[in-house]
Amino acid sequence: MQKKVILSCAVTGAGDTVSKNPAVPVTPKEIADASIKAAKAGATIAHIHVRDPETGQLSHDVNLFREVVERVREADTDVILNITAGGGGDWVPSDEDPTRGGAGTDMQTPEERHEPVGELLPEICTLDCGSVNFGNQVYISPTDWLRKQASLIQQSGVRAELECFDTGHIRFANQLVKEGLIDGDPLFQFCLGIPWGAAADAETIAYMKSRIPENGRWAAFGIGRMQMPVVAQSVLQGGNIRVGLEDNIYLKKGVLASNEQLVDKAVGITQSLGSDIMTPAEARETLNLRNPHGKEQ
Repeated sequence: MQKKVILSCAVTGAGDTVSKNPAVPVTPKEIADASIKAAKAGATIAHIHVRDPETGQLSHDVNLFREVVERVREADTDVILNITAGGGGDWVPSDEDPTRGGAGTDMQTPEERHEPVGELLPEICTLDCGSVNFGNQVYISPTDWLRKQASLIQQSGVRAELECFDTGHIRFANQLVKEGLIDGDPLFQFCLGIPWGAAADAETIAYMKSRIPENGRWAAFGIGRMQMPVVAQSVLQGGNIRVGLEDNIYLKKGVLASNEQLVDKAVGITQSLGSDIMTPAEARETLNLRNPHGKEQ
């Protein structure tokens, strides 16, 4: 185990959760406030998606990201920002013509996916390292697109978090490292339990961590009821952790959660196992991140 682990809170995501839990933040102010509350509860990093304030559905609007980032950076509470660069990658074949996308399809080019990152320069952004069956749709990230995205992220000076939803994604992430498209010690995020990617269990974590480079750092998260078991397993196996309403909307069976409650529960699990949580300042130093506030750590 590590003496201290990095705790990310994915505060909203893009899924159809707004109608299921009123604590899921929608507007930029709500998303920023959720990030700040998560940080006060102990989160090191806030992972940011944005939503259409009118509909609550996924949005790629750079101005919405900008408002969230500005609100968080102007707050008294420090937290590292990790902006999604997954963007539009959802493909649902049309019933009438399967060569075309049907209802629910949402695709963006690598340049469009990178736009919020390049404009706002968070400390970290995600890079989804491959395509995967995502429930009844396909999330599409072709390898040449990912190489282009990785290059754009590298040029911006933002650290890429290599999101791996299945074992083949680790193989490709390692290839990006080999090709010199990832600077420094690579950061991996094992995304577990999503139908139909890698399973959320101790054996999968052990295998995935065995396949990353020796200088690689990793975290893992599980969705739904596996969120807290994966927190415990990640701590025990020497990794970092992630919770939040993007991945799970319940504190326990039948009890809806808030982001700060999930963070507080993860902090308690971590401390009960003999570790503690890194502060944002400690994590910036550990991960060699820029400090957007321009202050000494």
